[in-house]
Amino acid sequence: MKANVSGVDASDILRTLPPDQSFLFFEDIGKYTGRLAANLADFCENMKTIDIASVTFHFERGDYERWIRETLHDAELARKLKRIKKSSSGEQLRNKILRSVRKRLNELQKNVT
Repeated sequence: MKANVSGVDASDILRTLPPDQSFLFFEDIGKYTGRLAANLADFCENMKTIDIASVTFHFERGDYERWIRETLHDAELARKLKRIKKSSSGEQLRNKILRSVRKRLNELQKNVT
């Protein structure tokens, strides 16, 4: 039986993706960092240490929320990330993103058996 969290399949959101669907971290257009996230846990781990230029670049473009909504199929987390104020920057921005992702990751993991 699939675990359901707020009408979504937690195991679907937590699945590991193939490389062509993974989140690729860039610092700017054409400046790939060499790092990727194949699932939400990878995303969280990368977010802890990725250069702040990458955090800001993707946040300002809406890349995180788009990947989470369209590829991981987690509309709830995408909405939470969209609510983070554009005025947030630097480590404050990283921490807000991490807090939202960790909370959602813990919630989803509790519902997968």
